[in-house]
Amino acid sequence: MDFEFKILDFLQSIRTPVGDFIVPLITYLGEFGAVWIVLAIVLFANKKYRKTGLIVAVALILDLIICNGILKNIFRRTRPCDINTAVKLIIPHPSEYSFPSGHSAASFAAASALLFAGQKKMSYWAFGLATLIAFTRLYLYVHFPTDVLGGAAAGFLAGFLACKLVTFIEKKRVKRV
Repeated sequence: MDFEFKILDFLQSIRTPVGDFIVPLITYLGEFGAVWIVLAIVLFANKKYRKTGLIVAVALILDLIICNGILKNIFRRTRPCDINTAVKLIIPHPSEYSFPSGHSAASFAAASALLFAGQKKMSYWAFGLATLIAFTRLYLYVHFPTDVLGGAAAGFLAGFLACKLVTFIEKKRVKRV
């Protein structure tokens, strides 16, 4: 855990007023998976991207179950800001456990769902935004680096499983008709 505090403390040493303004705005995009839920709805509303929207929505649901329903309750990891209370938070203190990062998980679930659904161009910008959102959690001192990596891995798995699940159900449905 010592190396993780070194990374977090380094990020604290390079904070700037501009970063302190922009980073919370970026992190709020990931609050409750909001930006990704909106994306799923917009895609689902467009007939051409309906299946992709469904895959993103299923990925977010699987991510919620895996991360918030299972992993956070198994690991019950304390947040870095609760261990090193000398760091002044610039966002409200998160109430859930630290591992895995829910912001990172939801972001990578949506981005990987786009990738596995065959939407490579969309997935590029989504992975870029997912990476930014994940970084903000470190800058804000509310997650350890392994929380973010664990969230990204769980999200990637959720995106993969969602694509497989939706495709499987779609094939079963077509066989019935």
